[in-house]
Amino acid sequence: MTVPSSLYRLTGELAPPSPVLVVALDGWVDAGLAGATAMASLLEAVATRPYAVFDGEELLDNRARRPKIGIVDGINDSIEWPEVILSVGVDRLGSGIFMLAGPEPDMRWQSFSQAVAELAKSLDVRLMVGLGGFPAGAPHTRPVKLAATASNVQLAQQIGFIPGAIDFPAGIQAVLERACSSVGIPAVGLWARVPHYVAAMPFPAASAALLDGLASLSGLVIDSHLLTEAADEARAKVDELISQSSEHQAMVRQLEQQIDEIEGKPVSFDDRRVPSGDEIAAELERYLRGQ
Repeated sequence: MTVPSSLYRLTGELAPPSPVLVVALDGWVDAGLAGATAMASLLEAVATRPYAVFDGEELLDNRARRPKIGIVDGINDSIEWPEVILSVGVDRLGSGIFMLAGPEPDMRWQSFSQAVAELAKSLDVRLMVGLGGFPAGAPHTRPVKLAATASNVQLAQQIGFIPGAIDFPAGIQAVLERACSSVGIPAVGLWARVPHYVAAMPFPAASAALLDGLASLSGLVIDSHLLTEAADEARAKVDELISQSSEHQAMVRQLEQQIDEIEGKPVSFDDRRVPSGDEIAAELERYLRGQ
C-alpha cells in the first residue's frame, strides 16, 4: 500500500513489482552534465508516465527557479511551473523502473527525503541509484571510470570508490541515499569522473558510463548507444582543439601517464610545462563557442 504524504499527489498509475529507483535532480555538482544528460536519455529511452508529482509550492523557491510564461501574440497564454516528478516505466524485459527528476528542492529536505524513502519502501523498491559527475584528474582519451557513495561496503566495492575520509557540502542525492538506507533499501550514488578541463560543458561519455553502470548494477536493460555516438563526436572536437596546442597535448599526456601509473602500466614523463585545468577549460569554451 502506498504511503500518503502532503508533499506529493499520486496520479493513479500502477507500480511494477520490485522496481529500481533512479535519481538525478538538478542543482548540485554535476560535472559535464553527466547525471542530467543520463537521466534525460533514460526518460527518452523508456516509455514513462508520472506516478507522483511533488508539491513545488512546499519545496521550491520560485524566485530562484522561476516558472516559464508562454506568450502568444502578446497574450499571457500559460504558466509552466517547475516540478519534481516521480515517473514509472519498464525496460525492454519488463523490469520496473522509477525515475525521480526535476529541480533539487530548495526547502524541507528532511521531509522530502523521508517522503521519498517511505514511498519507495511502500513500492517495494529493491535498489536506489543516484546519478552525477565530479571533476577529476582524468584524460578525455580514456574510458570514464565511476566512483560510488553507497549504503554498504558491498555496493561501494562493486563500483569502486575513492579511499579515505572527507567532509563536504551534500546534495539532496546524498540525503536520499541515507533516507532510503534507513528504511532498508540499498542505495548507491554513481559518480562519473569527468576530466576537469571539460567539466563545465556537456560530456556525453560520462553520461554513457553512468547508464552502463546503472545497467550493470541493477540488471536493467538500458540502451546507451546514442550517448556513445554523441561521446565520439564530442571527443573529436576536443581532440581537434588539443592538437592545436603543444601545452594542451602535454597536459593530456601527463594525465594519461598518471592513470597508467595508477593502473600499473609503464610510463614516461614529460617535463614541459603543463597548463592548468582552468587554462585549458577556458580555451575549450572559446573553441566550442566558435563552433
